[in-house]
Amino acid sequence: MSSTNETTVRNKNEQPLLNYHHGFGNHFESEAYKGALPIGRNNPRIVPHGLYAEQLSGTAFTAPRSENRRTWLYRMRPSASGTSRAFRPCGSNDTNGSEISDNGSASSLLPATFGRADWLNDMRLDPNPMRWGATPLHSSKGSNDDDDGDDIGINFVEGIHTLLGSGDPMCKSGIGIYVYACNTDMSSSGEKEEDANEAKRDMHMYNSDGDFLIVPQQMGLWIQTELGLMTVMPGEICVIPRGVVFTVNLIHNNTEEEEEASHPVDRNNNFARGYILEIFRGHFQLPELGPIGSNGLANARDFLHPTAYYESFSNVKTNTTTDRDDRRRLPCTIVNKFGQKLFERTSPHTPYDVVAWHGNYLPYKYDLRRFCAINSVTYDHPDPSIYTVLTARGGDEEGTALADFVIFPPRVMATDENTFRPPWFHRNVMTEFMGLIHGEYDAKKGKKIGEDATDASSGGFVPGGASLHPIMTPHGPDAESYFANVENPCDGPVKFEGGLAFMFESSAMCRVSRYALECEHREVDYASCWDGLVGTFPRPHA
Repeated sequence: MSSTNETTVRNKNEQPLLNYHHGFGNHFESEAYKGALPIGRNNPRIVPHGLYAEQLSGTAFTAPRSENRRTWLYRMRPSASGTSRAFRPCGSNDTNGSEISDNGSASSLLPATFGRADWLNDMRLDPNPMRWGATPLHSSKGSNDDDDGDDIGINFVEGIHTLLGSGDPMCKSGIGIYVYACNTDMSSSGEKEEDANEAKRDMHMYNSDGDFLIVPQQMGLWIQTELGLMTVMPGEICVIPRGVVFTVNLIHNNTEEEEEASHPVDRNNNFARGYILEIFRGHFQLPELGPIGSNGLANARDFLHPTAYYESFSNVKTNTTTDRDDRRRLPCTIVNKFGQKLFERTSPHTPYDVVAWHGNYLPYKYDLRRFCAINSVTYDHPDPSIYTVLTARGGDEEGTALADFVIFPPRVMATDENTFRPPWFHRNVMTEFMGLIHGEYDAKKGKKIGEDATDASSGGFVPGGASLHPIMTPHGPDAESYFANVENPCDGPVKFEGGLAFMFESSAMCRVSRYALECEHREVDYASCWDGLVGTFPRPHA
């Protein structure tokens, strides 16, 4: 067990500095008020300081001890408080948005289904390779157009679109892959609205279906959870486990973002963008190292977990608003992702009233710059599995994952002079979805920052874009990259520092959403990048 807060980092605006616990799968304890943790027991009859004890279970009670995940929370009010204000379904997936529910909550941009895709009607099987330009900010509440969204505030939940998915969260099987683009916070800034009737309500969310792995590509995220606070910058990732309430706000400070990001920041874009992988079964784990040994890849000590942080405000509207943060006295909206549907209810109090906790079921973040890449130093390009950061078990065969998160980081390539160094041509039993955080991918020609990132018409794998290679669909380096690397003499080690790409890989065969198929930033002629690969056999010996 560990209770040491070892790392302090900068954070959003003037909020307190953040402390983190180090480790992966560890049992931690944390208290934001001295003496709030019970000693020697989990649920005493009289909890210190008048708190309530509540257990959050991420696995079955009878799961093996090595896999059992749970955290005890000591909070001002149990989560059950206020639930007499029932959840109601959110609105439609069209441009009309959602209607005001009977409990008084109004979230006009929330769709009826998470990611604005009905998995029964909007998902299609398609074996073709696909590629998309950078996800734009959508101005329409639910439509598939790509108009400029600067004229309307779109928060994290409202800005998510489904690209592909498989299985069924109700059966705890499969995955979902999404993109997000948003330009406003889920919780308000604390500034008073001129018209109290138009005050924007704080929105908080939890996911009953699975775990989220969030990959910011543009603009940092300030994430508040029941367990504490995290900042997640481009070049970092975070995982929000099933059931944990969270809120995503944006880090608008370009100077701070540029200092913390692992790459140059594009100042021409004023909204956040990124990718999400959701697993409906189990939890992410570190991959086994096998003959690599006891060190390498993502080291457990580099994963950071938040420490306890609570808000003492009651979100009950009163006639007096003397508190400087009186936004907390307005009702807040709790959104629940449940069976791929969205439900909302009004809560009379903040969900962030956990004063202390102990356990091992926690959100966490990881800086991809800490990854220790393993590579060949003799010949051949190894399989991309050597770049696995996190894996989720659940495949139908030993060694086959439900989902892997793989990165292609800056690294030294030191193979011999007859090795083709980019990834080779391939057909795979796994679904491969790729994204680009910054720079270029060495098997595809990319655009530079400053070019029109939403325009894929001129070709290239762009930052903020994505590609999909379904199960057994042929893919590999484009013609330009292939012939350029065939001509490369490879007469010395080369350090690739040109970009940071990643892959969500899954054993599941995925359906593609109507949005992914019809959006304007889809590069419909993507497969033409291989048209230049003409036959060269037999080639005369030099």
